[in-house]
Amino acid sequence: MNASTILDHLVAHATAAPDAPLFTFPAEDDRAPIPFARAAELIGRLATVLTADGVAPGDRVVAQVPTGVESVLLCLATQWAGAVFVPLNPALGTDETRLLVDDADPTVSVIGADALAALVEAARGHDGASAGVDPGRPARRGPDDPAAIIYTSGTTGRPKGAIVTHGNLVSNAETLAETWGFTRDDVTVHALPTFHAHGLFVAVNTAVVAGSSLHLLGRFDADRVIDALDGPGTVLMGVPTFYGRLLASDRFTRQVADGVRLFISGSAPLTEKVFGEFEARTGHRILERYGMSETEMIASNPLHGERVAGSVGFPLGGVQVRIRRDDDPSLGLAEVDEPGGIEVRGPNVFPGYWQMPERRTTDFTDDGWFRTGDLGTLDHEGRLRIVGRAKDLIISGGENVYPAEIEGVLDQLPGVSESAVIGMPDDDFGELGLAVVVADPAAPEPDPATLLAALGDRLAHFKVPRVCVVADELPRNAMGKVTKAVLQQRYTDEWVRVRADR
Repeated sequence: MNASTILDHLVAHATAAPDAPLFTFPAEDDRAPIPFARAAELIGRLATVLTADGVAPGDRVVAQVPTGVESVLLCLATQWAGAVFVPLNPALGTDETRLLVDDADPTVSVIGADALAALVEAARGHDGASAGVDPGRPARRGPDDPAAIIYTSGTTGRPKGAIVTHGNLVSNAETLAETWGFTRDDVTVHALPTFHAHGLFVAVNTAVVAGSSLHLLGRFDADRVIDALDGPGTVLMGVPTFYGRLLASDRFTRQVADGVRLFISGSAPLTEKVFGEFEARTGHRILERYGMSETEMIASNPLHGERVAGSVGFPLGGVQVRIRRDDDPSLGLAEVDEPGGIEVRGPNVFPGYWQMPERRTTDFTDDGWFRTGDLGTLDHEGRLRIVGRAKDLIISGGENVYPAEIEGVLDQLPGVSESAVIGMPDDDFGELGLAVVVADPAAPEPDPATLLAALGDRLAHFKVPRVCVVADELPRNAMGKVTKAVLQQRYTDEWVRVRADR
């Protein structure tokens, strides 16, 4: 169908197959399935409440709410009203949240479970008669209109809110549904956060486009995921941490996986060790894909064909990828298998950052390609590999952790002269942080445990490094830049020892 928004697909399925389940739940949750027609009704009613509260097309609605079906319905209701959904991680601290809310400048903010529950309760009795939105029909929005703003940075410096358009979402979801072979018979086991693009857009929108079902678990629990895979589930979308934890369970057997047609991994690199062990245990090769908030999905290993460990596959249909030598425009494009900066162009690519038009000149090339900040290679077949991250990002359990943000907090703590935070390998989370601090010579030497505790009071828990060490100095190159690769080599033995002691 010729859809302008994800809601066009939802309404079409609600009309053609009103009783087909969109959301289902584990038996122990004691919740009835929500079919497409009922979902559309709930979304329309929520949209009327938002509109009655002053939300108009183009306005922002901030939501810092728990993962669950209600948060998904709120996202779709915001878009139904023609507004822009701004999800925030509930784990963020008060100061972090305030900074992002101030930047988004929302008409309505839904903060916390109680606020969400009150909104849903109000929608039950709201018929929309006095509101400026039709509860039976979404506001008309075009492909270039913004649908969401996804924040991709922390409190260090000005926040960056990636504007995601309806065209970005529709084109990507339609492509993914086709690429991954989704049908109405599929049931996606959903245990991802719904405040991230992965769980909110990739998983949900692909199912909506296909007219298939989402089996919502709310959070990852190995036993609940195994139960779902052994029951209705045909697809699992997860992060590498999911697969490592499934392999750690004796209950996760080849028999459990027999009824599943596809295991998908993203948001962080999947290790070749987990890839191989998973295939040996289940007979399935995990399908790894690559994307980011600014671009939705960029590349994927094939549904039919060779899935190569350590590769994120081929660019999706309509998406172009090229490698810039050393991430330097003056050096031209890289050769086959030569690493460089990954640049991408296509209908999936966002138009820019919220209220930051000046970044168009730094984040996009003159000919319109987005500089991802990641480093990769393309082989002779066009298969993409990610070899590093130019932006020094740590991805821990699917969460983006920015070292500069943590360093900015560390450097303000008593006894710290300067600091550096690096990512270290972890079999469960993929990466975890290690903080290296240089003591202030004019103050008593800081205690590492005290520093980590202080970070825990100021930052979301997933950002706090697991290990802190005190060093005499930080290694630097000739330009004075801290060489984090040297730190990773220097502290490998310390990392292994500390992790083994825990």
